[in-house]
Amino acid sequence: MNGNQPNELLDTRIDVKIVLCGLWVTTLFVFAYVDIFGFYRADVINGVLAGKVSGTGFAIDQTFLVLTTLYIAGAAMMVVVSLLARARINRIANIVVSLLYVVTAGASLIGESWVYYIVGTLIETALLLVITRVAWAWPTRRG
Repeated sequence: MNGNQPNELLDTRIDVKIVLCGLWVTTLFVFAYVDIFGFYRADVINGVLAGKVSGTGFAIDQTFLVLTTLYIAGAAMMVVVSLLARARINRIANIVVSLLYVVTAGASLIGESWVYYIVGTLIETALLLVITRVAWAWPTRRG
C-alpha cells in the first residue's frame, strides 16, 4: 500500500459451518420471541389457562409438551450439527431439516390473522430458506 490510499478493511471469508450455525441460532431466537410475544394475546393466555393451544384444539398435556420440546430440540441440535458434522452429512442435514421446518412454519400460518405472527413466521421462513441455500451451495474442492 502506498501512503496516498486510505487503509482498506480486510473482509475475511467466513466458514460455511459458522454461517449455518449463526443462521440456526438466529432462527431459534425468532422462534422463541414469536412464541413469547404470543403470551400478550388474550386468546393465547385464555387457551393456556384452559389447558388448550388457542385455535388448534390441542390439549396442553405431557404429550403435547414433549412433542413441542422435540420439535424445538431438532432446530437447536442443528446449531451443533452445523459446527461438528462432516461436510457431506452437514449439507444434507441442513437442507432436509431446514425444508421440513419451512413446511411446518407454513402450516402454522393456517387460519392465523395476527400480523406479528405472520411477519415472524415469514422471517423464520426466510432464514430457513437462506440455510437451505447456503447448504446447497456448499463450496467444493476444485482440482
